[in-house]
Amino acid sequence: MRQIILDTETTGLEWKKGNRVVEIGCVELLERRPSGRNFHRYLRPDCDFEAGAQEVTGLTLEFLADKPRFEEIVDEFLEYIDGAELIIHNAAFDLGFLDYELSRCGEHLGRIVDRCSVVDTLLLARERFPGQRNSLDALCKRLGVDNSHRQLHGALLDAQILADVYVALTSGQEEIGFGELADETARPVAVASFGPVGGERPRIGASAEELEAHQRRLERLRKKAGRALWDEVESPEPLAEAVNA
Repeated sequence: MRQIILDTETTGLEWKKGNRVVEIGCVELLERRPSGRNFHRYLRPDCDFEAGAQEVTGLTLEFLADKPRFEEIVDEFLEYIDGAELIIHNAAFDLGFLDYELSRCGEHLGRIVDRCSVVDTLLLARERFPGQRNSLDALCKRLGVDNSHRQLHGALLDAQILADVYVALTSGQEEIGFGELADETARPVAVASFGPVGGERPRIGASAEELEAHQRRLERLRKKAGRALWDEVESPEPLAEAVNA
């Protein structure tokens, strides 16, 4: 499965008022894992920022003055996303702007949904956490995703953060960190033979590397959420005895 986590930054909140896309950031996932093949472009909007929009992104017209216009990168962008499943937070906002940009390049280009299926993580979050705040920052805090480096809104950075949020939102193991732990400690695993029924049960313990990775993960959870569920265990010794019993 090929998925594209997509985010945009714009000169304002409404494309109907003539606002334009100034940044596109995409992260490619293959089988739910980052491939490293990302797409990132700054764009010259040929219009002013609305009040407040410039402060949110940190971008300026001076910085964007020598960047390409959307029509100069549209073919490259469409080739990159074509046929993928797009993962977008508040998809109506980004799709509205991108469809507007496509319409300016020619009706023959159609709309984004003519080329891709779309999953809106805002809708997913509202289904899972009804009645709660489901902004990207709120989800990062709730799901234990590190966004401490997010000082300003940036399309590629937000897409990278959203990729972690999406995986956590749609997979229970990744949400509590087992997916990351598996990546850190991956190694060939031998298949154990347990012998006849009634024999001595095998003792399976964590390696020193696994314990160290586990502690690193707990520290990150404590930093983001203030506590970790493992802290409710009275003592690590009884837990270790239980695992090895």
